[in-house]
Amino acid sequence: MLALAEQEAPGVHAIRPLTPLSETALITNAPDDPSLGAELRAELATADRIDLLCAFVKWYGIRVLEDSLRAAKKRGVPIRVITTTYIGATDRYALDRLVREFGAEVKVNYEIRSTRLHAKAWLFRRNTGFDTAYVGSSNLSKAALLDGLEWNVRLSAVATPRVLEKFEATFDSYWDDAAFEPYDPDDDGDRLADALAQAGGNGASNELKINLSGLEVHPFPHQRDMLERLRVEREIRGHHENLLVAATGTGKTVMAALDYRSLRDRRGGELPRLLFVAHRKEILKQSLRTYREVLDDASFGELLYNGEEPRDWTHVFASVQSLKLQQLEQLDPGHFNVIVIDEFHHATADTYRQVIRHFKPSELLGLTATPERMDGYNVQDEFFGGRIAAEMRLWEALENDLLCPFHYFGIPDGTDLSQLKWRAGSYDRDQLGNLYTASHARARIVIKQVKDKISNPGAMRALGFCVTKAHAHFMADRFRDAGFLAAALDSESSPAERERTLDDLEAGRIQVIFSVDLFNEGLDIPDVDTLILLRPTNSATVFLQQLGRGLRRTPNKPVLTVLDFIGTHRAEFRFEEQFRALTNLSRNRLVDSIERDFPQLPSGCQIILEGKSKDLVLDNIRTQLSATINTIAKEVRDYRTPKLAAYLHESRRDIKELYKGDNSWTKVLRKAGVIKESPMLGEAELLKRVHAFLHVDDPERAQAYLRLLADDAPDYDSLAPTEQAYARMLFFNLWDKAGGFSSYRDGLESLRAQRMVREELQQVLAYVLDRTDHFPIPLDGPLGHLPLKIHSAYNRSEALSALGVAHLGGQMPGVFSQGVSWIEEIMTDALLITLEKNERDFSPSVRYKDFAISPTRFHWESQSNTPENSPTGLRYQRHAEQGSNILLFLRRYKRNVIGKSEPWIFLGPAKYVKHTGSKPMAITWDLEQELPADVWSYSAAITAG
Repeated sequence: MLALAEQEAPGVHAIRPLTPLSETALITNAPDDPSLGAELRAELATADRIDLLCAFVKWYGIRVLEDSLRAAKKRGVPIRVITTTYIGATDRYALDRLVREFGAEVKVNYEIRSTRLHAKAWLFRRNTGFDTAYVGSSNLSKAALLDGLEWNVRLSAVATPRVLEKFEATFDSYWDDAAFEPYDPDDDGDRLADALAQAGGNGASNELKINLSGLEVHPFPHQRDMLERLRVEREIRGHHENLLVAATGTGKTVMAALDYRSLRDRRGGELPRLLFVAHRKEILKQSLRTYREVLDDASFGELLYNGEEPRDWTHVFASVQSLKLQQLEQLDPGHFNVIVIDEFHHATADTYRQVIRHFKPSELLGLTATPERMDGYNVQDEFFGGRIAAEMRLWEALENDLLCPFHYFGIPDGTDLSQLKWRAGSYDRDQLGNLYTASHARARIVIKQVKDKISNPGAMRALGFCVTKAHAHFMADRFRDAGFLAAALDSESSPAERERTLDDLEAGRIQVIFSVDLFNEGLDIPDVDTLILLRPTNSATVFLQQLGRGLRRTPNKPVLTVLDFIGTHRAEFRFEEQFRALTNLSRNRLVDSIERDFPQLPSGCQIILEGKSKDLVLDNIRTQLSATINTIAKEVRDYRTPKLAAYLHESRRDIKELYKGDNSWTKVLRKAGVIKESPMLGEAELLKRVHAFLHVDDPERAQAYLRLLADDAPDYDSLAPTEQAYARMLFFNLWDKAGGFSSYRDGLESLRAQRMVREELQQVLAYVLDRTDHFPIPLDGPLGHLPLKIHSAYNRSEALSALGVAHLGGQMPGVFSQGVSWIEEIMTDALLITLEKNERDFSPSVRYKDFAISPTRFHWESQSNTPENSPTGLRYQRHAEQGSNILLFLRRYKRNVIGKSEPWIFLGPAKYVKHTGSKPMAITWDLEQELPADVWSYSAAITAG
């Protein structure tokens, strides 16, 4: 065997690594260690597939391995390489050589704002199963492979199988990530050379170049998420005046351009007439460049600014100052189909108001990072009926490396707020301000913490968020007393003073500005590196706006430091809002994460709760978790809100809280004395099933349910086939073991007498439908008759009923426990996938069984007793040629926050790509529809992006 291997790997002197294939080892390039280069040459000689991940590739690194790489190519071994333009260190001609001489597929990440990839690792796959990997500090360079002080761990599929599973899953996810682009020396060589020069500090210009390469601009996952929610607002809820809220630096203009492109595509390629309004020429020019790149059209759009006039007036990028009233009156109110107003918090100014009043576009889109103004009003209340169509989810932007990572410190300040008045969802502002200015003690704590937490307080650029004007000036005085250069701004500060103070902070002439609601249009200081939160914030939106003031990425800011001062609060105050905004965790899982000191956060981020603050936060959240029906009933009496939606708005509770245990809204109203009449026979059992409707998120199903719950509901036998299918779904959702009924008609007829149950279900369906995030996509083809919408949520009863598995006289959903089902009648395999089998503990042993490789590719592990050559295994592999279907359903957890069964998101049809193994089979599926961005973010083997 060795002789044969020598023949297949000419020029390779050692065809077996010194470290046995079944063992792990640490290689340090020390004199007594085998050199990494020698070991890699030996690994290359026997590998059947080779994957390399490294931040940079050097010519001399290739030279060390060239004989082995040439031999691998001769044997037909596939080689994949992922690298970057990091600090301009890669040699272009080294990549060219990998592709041309050694047949490697190469992908490059061109991101230069941050280090998207800093890993260095090799993976050698072998058909024998003796896979090996090297993970450590070595890039593909001569120093790293031969004589540098490099450390690398050698891993083995025998000794560390789960680590290698994770390696392969992560590598495949990177490989399918659009951020890593295929490299062809002939087509991409010049682009790579330019990118390397710019990354190495030799670039001629930082201006955005228009890359009209024919390559389509794709949104980041967080942008795709927001655009989908915007589409839901328009097409599901009928709202055509919408506001997008996202932190500066997360691509609001790109989102607007992508939205415009999708509107064009839905109009059959016809470009809607567009007016883009901003207040500065620089913003207009940048926005015009963005639209041209997204549309791949270098001639798109005209400027209207400072005497520069459009000729066609079809796609106009205008400064608001140029849109004079006289000019507006010459244009028909319906002239523009789409109007986009950047920095929409300006919209209360008269110049903007006259534009908004004059035009009547089909779509109005506002963009802002700061909807809350200094005067305390929100633009969404004045212009959008209180709605924000889509707000950036912070963790998505952080995971995509678009924002500066943060270090958040929760610091106890010893203040007792529990006796202050509580009005309209917050503390009485005057009482709170008086408490904070009554003593210097809290200010001394704040100053001490700044000195402790900031490495160089004299060089910091900090913003302090205060309660009142007096509080802002009080804190500025205390900081000046302590030797800081501090200032205070409020709504009475003149524009000149405001501009001067902000300039001073930006230039480093002062270190901190204290203000009340400093979300004004003048504040755009990317180098703000410290936030001092001196007021309790009971709103996730306001908290994120504060955080957004410091999250801009800059070369001089490695991290944003957030100092949040925490006191003892009233029961009405809720810490969960801000911590859920920071972590994307449900309340139950948030408690667990706090107890474990936040073990899983986006890269570079930290949340540290010091001393008593951890107990204060935990006690507060646990109090909300333990809210009993008596607590809720008391709130209903206090708020005098017998309608479910009004109560949830007033109390800020999640609807799921009402349905813990056997609770229901009707039961709460009875406890509160709002409902006097006694319950009907059978009502209590039906109310226990209302929780099974909290996920209904597509209008067609919701409307079908509502028709069946109406006073004049149609008879089951008179319904059309699709309506009957929805009726069966409703039936099994209420009676998952048939409820003793012998026909669907009898069961549904029994609801006529249950007025309270029907009223509660009607309120629940209306409420949850108004909060759906995903756009439902109809099934088509041979399964188009099924009452399922792609990206909508279904529980077990609904899914099994819709697929025809559940039916009276046969299978009951309440006793179905399998994760797969073959439905002969419609030639379909349904795969019901739960990602995180163990809900409390992160388990590497299951995390890399089922996961998304990319937004359109999913890795799934079959049941452990499914051989690849069994009828089921062969059906999975040959479903396309045999005419059968694969449908995927996915959920993150088995149970939701109230202990009920979590519904599945229907991912739609999938096609077989490949598999490895047997009993179980590890199958890769291609999805017909992209995963929703939020589902991709939690199902990906790696951080999405």
